[in-house]
Amino acid sequence: MQTDDASSTAPDREIESLEEFDQVVARGTLAGFRLQSVDLTDRTSALLSTDTAEAVFLGCPMDPEAAAKVRAGGALVFPPLPDLPFDPYRGTLYSPAELFEGLAAEGYERTPDALAYTWFQRTRTDGDIFGSMLRAIHDDAVSDALDELLTGTRVVGVMGGHALKRGSDGYAGAARLGRTLTRAGLTVATGGGPGAMEAANLGAYAAPFADPMLDEALELLTKAPSFTPSIGAWADVAFAVRERWPDGGTSVGIPTWFYGHEPPNAFASHIAKYFANATREDGLLARSTAGVVFLPGAAGTVQEIFDNATPNYYESRGEPTPMVLVDRDHWTRRLPTWPLLEALAEGRSMKSRIALVDSVDEAPDALAALRG
Repeated sequence: MQTDDASSTAPDREIESLEEFDQVVARGTLAGFRLQSVDLTDRTSALLSTDTAEAVFLGCPMDPEAAAKVRAGGALVFPPLPDLPFDPYRGTLYSPAELFEGLAAEGYERTPDALAYTWFQRTRTDGDIFGSMLRAIHDDAVSDALDELLTGTRVVGVMGGHALKRGSDGYAGAARLGRTLTRAGLTVATGGGPGAMEAANLGAYAAPFADPMLDEALELLTKAPSFTPSIGAWADVAFAVRERWPDGGTSVGIPTWFYGHEPPNAFASHIAKYFANATREDGLLARSTAGVVFLPGAAGTVQEIFDNATPNYYESRGEPTPMVLVDRDHWTRRLPTWPLLEALAEGRSMKSRIALVDSVDEAPDALAALRG
């Protein structure tokens, strides 16, 4: 994944930390840069003495004297919005610790994740253009941070249902899949929620450890098999696993507050959480450039299959990307998606990029074969 040093972000003229700010100022000018949510209250002298023509300050706290000077110098200043439960101008993705902050002391209902969902529920029904604008700014900032993170990586999506419980064979299989894909040098990206999504992120987290770690973690997680009836208890167990085995492997979760009753899982190292589900769905699939594995799921997973199949069919994103469906019985009898996918692929380039396998343990080899 792309590093966060100034050399990686300077070409984009984005400043997302004080370290980057100091390095850019040392070079002599802030002209034309975009600063995202950097606390500049201790950098007044630098702001007063540096060219800020055509710079844009997005949610950057600063001294009133500095704010007046940079405006006079030709900069745009979008002030922080302290009453929001989220930062619409954020320059980085979320971490599990950030979204679940305060979980142990006050319960899930007071975490930033839950408060953002409450705000979303209230503002999406009142028709206020200010609320919709803030959601759009936030989601665009998240997309920008996600693109920066994934530059130069091979991303494989893992899709599956949220209802898959910890302790089930399916959950364990999805975790093994995430571990295998990560050890193969791929970046696992999921919908970021519970069930199969959490399992794949858990597997990626377990990748640097010896194999028994995953077995032990799976056993510990059975203490809270589902996020119902208690999200707090479900998340507590996950953080206990992280505490016992710190510094796990990296992966990405891309959830949405549109389905805010489904909490994000704690095993994705980077979380790109959106308000707009359509933006989130399309972005997740579009960034899965190394292919997508579809585990058994219901309506949401079926939708994702054809959301992915459509650009492959038309080659609107270039060469078709691999699609592996797992569980022959599920996708041919229970939800007969595979026959339709095969029919669509007939005579198209995507025909050589789809596969159906019986078990999750076959998926990594099938994916590798489709990539060629």
